[in-house]
Amino acid sequence: MKLNVFYEDNHIIAVYKPAGMLVQGDETGDTSLLEEVREYIREKYHKPGNVFVGLVHRLDRPVCGIVVFARTSKGASRLSEQIRNRTFQKTYHALVENVPENKKDTLVHYIRKNTKTNIVDIFDHEEKDALRAELSYEVVYTNNNFSLIKINLKTGRPHQIRAQMSRIGCPIVGDAKYGARAPYVSGTIALCATEVSFKLPTKDEVKIVSVELPVEWGVLLDVTD
Repeated sequence: MKLNVFYEDNHIIAVYKPAGMLVQGDETGDTSLLEEVREYIREKYHKPGNVFVGLVHRLDRPVCGIVVFARTSKGASRLSEQIRNRTFQKTYHALVENVPENKKDTLVHYIRKNTKTNIVDIFDHEEKDALRAELSYEVVYTNNNFSLIKINLKTGRPHQIRAQMSRIGCPIVGDAKYGARAPYVSGTIALCATEVSFKLPTKDEVKIVSVELPVEWGVLLDVTD
């Protein structure tokens, strides 16, 4: 696989994760993005031995988009601090079934991981062991069957966007786990991390990295250039 690198410096590297690829290795033994980044750095900079690559945030396997890794411990700690302080901004776009009742809204739910089903349980009110989940969204375009949604996460909970959009009757295309019916590319869902914004670890500069939407979304929306 040829790694698609959007930005890199001495401390961080921002790359594209294809839908269906793991961010970090698991029991499947499938190739992960972290391994690909490590190999890229090893080859490009002729680094022998173990190459440090810090994982500071994740995307679910079926999701595509931008992932930022740290290349140094300083980069890892500075990025992690921004994530904790919510100054590391992430924007997503999703293709969902149906049309949300409100064209623009903020959603607040409570999410609890269900280890038996590997999905999350979602509630409208506080529940024991459930974490508050908040996002804002706006409808960019709709053809009444499918809608293109822009999403800004306020919190970063497991399966948050997937569960919250499903809760309002608009599951992400391809996301059968959360009630989607429309067929889509196997092992993937129509959710993309399209933009990240963060302060560079050693400079007083905000970096914005963005990526275009997957071309296949336009087919479902009946949109052409």
